[in-house]
Amino acid sequence: MPLTFNWSIVWWVVGIVVVLIFALRYIIIVRQSTAVIVERLGKFSRELKPGLHFLIPILDSVRAVVDLREQAWDYPPQAVITKDNVPTSIDIVLYYYLTDPVKSVYEVRNLNEAILKLTMTSIRNISGSLNLDELLVSRENVNNELTQIVDVATDPWGVKVTRAEIKSVNPPAEILEAMTRQMKAERTKRAVILEAEGQKEAEINKAEGEKQAAILRAEGDRQQRILSAEGEAQALITVANARKEATIAYFQGIHEGGASQDVLALKYMETLEAISANPANKVFLPYESSALLGSLGTIKELFKDVSSEPAPLVSKAKGK
Repeated sequence: MPLTFNWSIVWWVVGIVVVLIFALRYIIIVRQSTAVIVERLGKFSRELKPGLHFLIPILDSVRAVVDLREQAWDYPPQAVITKDNVPTSIDIVLYYYLTDPVKSVYEVRNLNEAILKLTMTSIRNISGSLNLDELLVSRENVNNELTQIVDVATDPWGVKVTRAEIKSVNPPAEILEAMTRQMKAERTKRAVILEAEGQKEAEINKAEGEKQAAILRAEGDRQQRILSAEGEAQALITVANARKEATIAYFQGIHEGGASQDVLALKYMETLEAISANPANKVFLPYESSALLGSLGTIKELFKDVSSEPAPLVSKAKGK
């Protein structure tokens, strides 16, 4: 009995395969941080967000799948010439992300290449306005300026540039050698200057110390002399007070003993003579100056009487 081929099974298999193909092509699952651009009959239709989506077979088609995450574009080293005509190469990393996937697809033909060309021309313009030394020490300023320029230029493409970083600046070998010699000479100069300044500071400190020591010695001598003079003055005052008290006690004893005015006058004179013998003492007339002068007058009369008495005796002797 001959075998018969069942075409119905074949058609069922073909139908299932076609359905699977359409299902795989027109049933789309969009992942997180991803956008899918869909066209209908060659015209932009919609942007698919993350999730499950169905497309109309034959009419709808996927134009592009766009990654919305931030990207780091590491450019190859770019040859530039600085303001002082030094050829060098700069290695740059650019960070950006897409803010509008539709613009990134329809507003520019090749987004990465366009950003590359724009970054290259911008960094060459910035480097041409700076000397090599300025380029080496002003990386942060160059990064900020480059970020601002590229961000403004790529905004119509739906791109947001977050930052640009210069990885390295590589001058020619002979320039590096000259810079090394210059740096060595500069450091030697700084060392000499610092050593001279140190010696200067040491001499100043030494002179200042000697000055302070001389001032302190002079102040010590002055204080010593002042204290010595004060001690001598205090001693003289003490001696004078003692003599004063002794004199007062002496005269009080004489007054209490009933001495006459003539004796008191003589004692006053002796006391004044003793006091005035010391050049450091000052003599003041006592309060009883009128009585003293009266007593002096009395003493003078007594001396006259005494001197006049021997005269008759001599004359009598001559007469004999």
